[in-house]
Order: sequence, then structure tokens, then C-alpha cells
Amino acid sequence: MTQLVTIFGGSGFVGRYVARRMAKLGWRVRVAVRNPADAHFVRPYGVVGQVEPVFCNIRDDASVRAVTKGASAVINCVGILAEAGRNTFASVQAEGAERIARIAAEEGVARMVQISAIGADDGSDSAYARTKAAGEAGVLQHMPDAVILRPSIIFGQEDEFFNRFASMARFGPILPVIGANTKFQPVYVDDVALAAVKGAIGAAKGGVYELGGPDVRSFRALMAEMLTVIHRRKLIVNVPFFAARLMGRAFGAVTWASFGLIEGPVTVDQVRQLRRDNVVGVSVRTFADLSIDPQAMEAILPEYLWPFRPSGQYAAIKASAKNLRT
Repeated sequence: MTQLVTIFGGSGFVGRYVARRMAKLGWRVRVAVRNPADAHFVRPYGVVGQVEPVFCNIRDDASVRAVTKGASAVINCVGILAEAGRNTFASVQAEGAERIARIAAEEGVARMVQISAIGADDGSDSAYARTKAAGEAGVLQHMPDAVILRPSIIFGQEDEFFNRFASMARFGPILPVIGANTKFQPVYVDDVALAAVKGAIGAAKGGVYELGGPDVRSFRALMAEMLTVIHRRKLIVNVPFFAARLMGRAFGAVTWASFGLIEGPVTVDQVRQLRRDNVVGVSVRTFADLSIDPQAMEAILPEYLWPFRPSGQYAAIKASAKNLRT
């Protein structure tokens, strides 16, 4: 019988790439999400009935158990960048990850992959980083041979990083950033998906892998490269951390007062994260240990950022037209 994988958050940014790759390998794919009706786009990743979105709330044991039964492998792609209602960092990234691992062990699942993040640290002043570390510990407690992936900031067609700042760059003469000198090692989403697949099919040894692309750049340098791709000139202005914290508190108050209906562009916890470099460490397992050659940003960014150019899809045609002789 064809093997089954359950992908928690399988319709999200990373999860959809994992689901597509697992389907291409012939696996049956169970995409466990909060809103299956919004995840029907994953069905065409395989033949009829091969990829199925199903309901799951990772805060509930029975819900997790129902989608785990019969699986040979589970992959947890669930994570949040900001808290909202009951979806807190602790409930999702710590307790949720531990719950998945515990129930997977009880159900006899052979392999588990946990998508964590570079910077996971139980001693961090960032709740995001602390709960990522707690999630890793919870997973290893129940699934000691699990593969844990810690990517740097992930880019790709549906990302919330380059797309967000490219959209901001369409308005006004400046582009504000927090932590302009903070270093990142952006990693392509499909490379992360390939690493997750290797863990799920047993082609990777258990343990922690830190995943970064071939380039280490400052936040400012990343924004400069993005602006080059979208053919726009903006003044990149660094927002001091003390000012960013005040902004985060103000936006947090607005979010609380509006019962979550209004979300601010930055939170205090995100400001704390931006104070630290987000790059692959030394003496750690990396893409090289997975025999994966990560793709560079310059090969990918133009493929999906072109809508933010002043002339959109016609930018190349207009540039070529300027060279025509009359």
C-alpha cells in the first residue's frame, strides 16, 4: 500500500511545497489544516484522491490523533509570526509541536520532521524564539530520531518578506527597516521543502539542521537587492530599536483594543528578534549534510517580484524599446 504522510500546516507557505514534493514521490498526502475549504488548491498536486485537505486543530489531542492514524511520517510546518487569540506562541509552537510528537509516537509513526527556526533559544528574550526551542525539546522527548530543520528567513513566491517590502516600496520616497545591520541568510522555500521530504522518507539522519542560502546579507543589503529587482529607487532608512519598540507597543495596544481586528506592521517580540543575526551557526549540520545545493536569491526573486515594477510585466519590453533606433 502507498505510504501516507500527514503534513500539519500543509497548505501554508512551506507546507504546500512539501505536499507537492511528497505527492510527486507517490505518497498519499494528508494536509492537516484549520480550514480545509481554503486548502482545495493542494488537490491537483497529485492524482485524484492522492492529496486530501482535512481539518485539524493542533491544540486538541483528539483532532491531532484523528489525522495521525495510519501515517508513516508526520511533518509539522505550523508556526506563527504573531499571536492572535488562542493561537499563542506557547500553544502553537511549543505545546502544539509536543502534542504532535507525543501522539505520533503513540500511533507508531516511524518518522517526524519539525520545521523550527534559526535562533530557537530557550534563554531568548523573544517569546517566538523560546517557544521554538520548547517545541524542539518536546518533539525530541517523544520522537528522539526526529529531523528538526532551522531555516533562516524563507523566500519564495508566497513569502511575507520580500513581497511585503516590495509592496511598501511602491509608495513614498523612503523604505523604513528595523535592524538594517542585522544579518540574514535567506533560503529558498523549495530547498527547505526538499530537506523536509528527505527527513520524512528516511533519507536524512535524525538531528538538528540549520538551513541558509548561499548568501549572507544585512537587512539593508537585502532591501537594496529587492529594489534593484523591482526597478525602484528608495532611501532605505533604519528605524532605531528604541523607536521600533515604542511602535510595537503602540500597535499592540491598537490590536488589543480592536480585539485583533487591526494588526500592526510590527510587534515588540519581532523587534527583539531583529536585534540578532539570523544566520547558520558553526559546527552544525547544514544543507551540505543533506546533499542539497541551495539556490541563490538572484535566480529566484525576479520570477515573482516583477509585479511590483513600475511597468510590471512590460518592464523588459519597455527597456528593450529604449534601445531601438528611430
